[in-house]
Amino acid sequence: MKILVVNCNTWVQTSAAIGASACATASEGTDVVVTEPTWGVSSAEGYFESFISAAAVLDVLVERGAEADAVIMAGFGEHGREGARQLLDAPVVDITEAAAMSACLIGHRFGVVTTMASTVAGIQDSLLTAGLSARCVGVRASNIPVLDLHEQDISVTAETLAVESRALIDIGADVIVLGCAGMAGLDTALEEILGLPVVDGIGAAVGLAEMLVRTGKRTSKAGPYAPPDPRKLRPGWPISRAGSPVAALPGTKVLSGNAADPAALDRAEELPC
Repeated sequence: MKILVVNCNTWVQTSAAIGASACATASEGTDVVVTEPTWGVSSAEGYFESFISAAAVLDVLVERGAEADAVIMAGFGEHGREGARQLLDAPVVDITEAAAMSACLIGHRFGVVTTMASTVAGIQDSLLTAGLSARCVGVRASNIPVLDLHEQDISVTAETLAVESRALIDIGADVIVLGCAGMAGLDTALEEILGLPVVDGIGAAVGLAEMLVRTGKRTSKAGPYAPPDPRKLRPGWPISRAGSPVAALPGTKVLSGNAADPAALDRAEELPC
């Protein structure tokens, strides 16, 4: 079985954290490949960046999706999951849904602790669209940027997340959900502080993806996830085949991929288990 995990941003450090969590959860015989777009955003923290990220992830899936038995979209509260399900026959597991559904199985109500305040509304929207918002007591921001999650000591990050988690527990949460793919692997440290279950969306998604593949389930094409009309023109799409990832305006400098990491330019980092 091969599972393709697509990080929603271009930051290879985030992909590394995602890969470590995914490989730790995967069963023997499951091959996990983690990749990220070569263009898009270094972190998705708000609606604008989320829509850019969605297009970049779909671009990856046009090229790579068919090679996997299941796909995991590793962006919490980000857009694009419905489009991916139209595109692919293989199961597409969004970590937002996977984490929330898992939390519903082990608790009465859950709370989400995320990164920046700009991400809260998008997460709320995603849970509402998925039909899971009634079980969520709230979403709270820790004000830790995605790119800083693994830059400081893990105990310091966990303590900061614990402060916001306790506020959610006070209003009825008995399970905490980590609301960012970059928080992968922080569930154990936070559980030790809080004394209740903490769900990492990456681990939850891997387990659900394996179950769907093993039971032979595919994405239904009987409804809104029917394939896109192949007769329609989509000029410039996919971007990865168009020669230039970004159409530059006069006087602008075009950078491909993760500009903060020159080694990541013009390629997608693959992190197999």
